[in-house]
Amino acid sequence: MTYRFGAFEFDADALELRKSGRLMPLEPQPARALALLLSRANDVVTRDELKEAIWGADTHVDFDRGLAYCLSQVRAALGDKGDNPRFVQTQPRKGYSFIAPVRSTANAANTERTENTADTGSTEAEVRRASRVGSRSTVWVAAAMIAVLAAATVVWLALRRDGAGRVVIAVSVFDNETGEAQYDRLVAGLSDLVVTRLTQVAPQRIAVVGNAAVLRQPRNIRNLKAVAAGVKADYVVLGQLQPAETGLRFITHFIRLSDETHMQANRIPFPDGNVAGLEDKVVAEVERAVNQHVLRASSTERATR
Repeated sequence: MTYRFGAFEFDADALELRKSGRLMPLEPQPARALALLLSRANDVVTRDELKEAIWGADTHVDFDRGLAYCLSQVRAALGDKGDNPRFVQTQPRKGYSFIAPVRSTANAANTERTENTADTGSTEAEVRRASRVGSRSTVWVAAAMIAVLAAATVVWLALRRDGAGRVVIAVSVFDNETGEAQYDRLVAGLSDLVVTRLTQVAPQRIAVVGNAAVLRQPRNIRNLKAVAAGVKADYVVLGQLQPAETGLRFITHFIRLSDETHMQANRIPFPDGNVAGLEDKVVAEVERAVNQHVLRASSTERATR
């Protein structure tokens, strides 16, 4: 199984991590921890589950120190930070979560091979004969087929709409990650404010979903694939209020659900901890993302037809 996220690629069978094609040093035990986290992306992986994956049930080690070392090595390899995670997030008293969008390639590759074999009606003997064809031509043909399939997928997703021909945007409940209850109502109400604003932007061209149960789950158990399937959305808006080195920050995410790609992400700093103007800034940032990646894109698409 191969996982891709950001500029990284991780081969779970070989336990090899690469960044932009360059092999990154990662010891076997941290690599096994990363493999488990990637296989359970967006879920909470408990400390006991990590212990068994890294050392097995019968190995006795200084577990706390060993796990801390493994996670620090994973974060170092990814250029991640525990206090401001982009990939591995600590879930206090629970475990850890891999929070970045992840794509796995083994299933797609297996499906393609099965479909190609069925379409050509190849017998086992024919497959063996085909395997003797020069490897370079085989690679070029496979690459061309993948490129065609990818292009077709992008076109299909770009044209997908709801029954009224509109792009569907889901707005998840925003998360207060400061640990301070005084911000709970402000942050939760902010997602409702974004929903209200987006419904007014271009109602003939976009549909907004904000009340579905799948959108009301906390971040540590939120699953983007479930959001895409549950509300039939094309994009999702996420947001978190977080502590910063000085004061607070609010992070907005505008994600294309078909491949979980971040189309836009922005940090809005509040260095003194005063969140006055938070609502206006967040709403403006989300509206900017929708205009850039949905409304302008669809206008360009119509103009080229």
